[in-house]
Amino acid sequence: MNLEQLVTTPDIAARRALGASAVLMVGALTLTACGGSANASNDGKGGADNPKTSAAKIVISAKDGSTSASINTTGVKVSGGKLTDVKMTVAGAGTAVPGEVSADGSGWKPKEQLERGTKYQISATAKDSKGKTAAANSIFTTVSSANSFIGTYTPDDGKTVGAGMPVSFNFDKVISDKKAVQSHITVTSSSGQKVVGHWFGAQRLDFRPEEYWKAGSKVTMKIDLDGVEGANGVYGVQKKTVTFTIGRSQVSTVDVNTQTMTVVRDGKTIKSVPISAGSAQHTTYNGQMVISEKFTQTRMNGTTVGFGGEYDIPDVPHAMRLTTSGTFIHGNYWYNKGNPPFGREGTSHGCVGLADVQGAQGDTQAKWFYDNSLVGDVVIVKNSPDKTVAPDNGLNGWNMSWSQWLGGSAD
Repeated sequence: MNLEQLVTTPDIAARRALGASAVLMVGALTLTACGGSANASNDGKGGADNPKTSAAKIVISAKDGSTSASINTTGVKVSGGKLTDVKMTVAGAGTAVPGEVSADGSGWKPKEQLERGTKYQISATAKDSKGKTAAANSIFTTVSSANSFIGTYTPDDGKTVGAGMPVSFNFDKVISDKKAVQSHITVTSSSGQKVVGHWFGAQRLDFRPEEYWKAGSKVTMKIDLDGVEGANGVYGVQKKTVTFTIGRSQVSTVDVNTQTMTVVRDGKTIKSVPISAGSAQHTTYNGQMVISEKFTQTRMNGTTVGFGGEYDIPDVPHAMRLTTSGTFIHGNYWYNKGNPPFGREGTSHGCVGLADVQGAQGDTQAKWFYDNSLVGDVVIVKNSPDKTVAPDNGLNGWNMSWSQWLGGSAD
């Protein structure tokens, strides 16, 4: 209230007296403030006992105005009090972002991962033990797609896979600081096997032990790439833990000389299967190949793998991928019924074919093998006139010696 408004008489002496009184009052307040009274505001240098200032201190992890906030760890924390309300919205749109306060009231985080390259706003309030309120606000933008990288990985969380399954990352950006990225991905096994990463170029990183995984072991992959600079101005955004299980050990060996495949499970031969590998003109790769995908039925068109119009089969049954370039082990129903090639000669364009008709034993060889195989099982081809498959053609790093594998590590 203006002190002049209290004057109800035009008496000048009275006005002067009142003015003098006002000066004394202001002077008293000024002296009290300079003396460090409890009425002082907290300037961060010693007025913390101000009863008008809340002891609750709110920290929003994404600073106001920031343009590269985390999509995983952005949230709110408070010390000296408890959160009473947090609102997060997509800035401008006003769309609410669901979140929850921790049981002890000390923190808040979104329920789901935030979107990249999106502007958000957070408003938070808290109270200390005396009921005094504190507030904080922040408007920020999460890291953009252009300035971040993501790794697509296999296997997925919770899967059971074969003993040859590597952990494989394919990054959507070129990685120049391989050491920084590799050091923030750890892969461990309950078997105690040492697991090492190997880079194939600048966008693929695989992990494997020296020998196949031990049957029944549990493998844990910890991805801590959020905020890691993989290239100049390009940051990771992933932060999660993935676990998978190694099933029984199954390794199947295709001998091109005899056109047979021997299936060995946990060290014991369980079946010998007649096959038809690649022809003399279109040979099958040698080497250790890992089943990376399974299809009960798929289309195979020769033009997609560099051939002409030799074949286009819309319903190839029981197909399992062995290489990225198109090598499969699959069922074959179109063979010459009067002179079946299985166990006799190679007739394919490089794949390994198995009979897919009802046999004397009551099933088909192809269906049996499909039903008894896991993604991650190993198929070894030997005695083919072709070269050994490239280790990065599919999940086939087992074709490198351990010393070669270690040579590709950034650690």
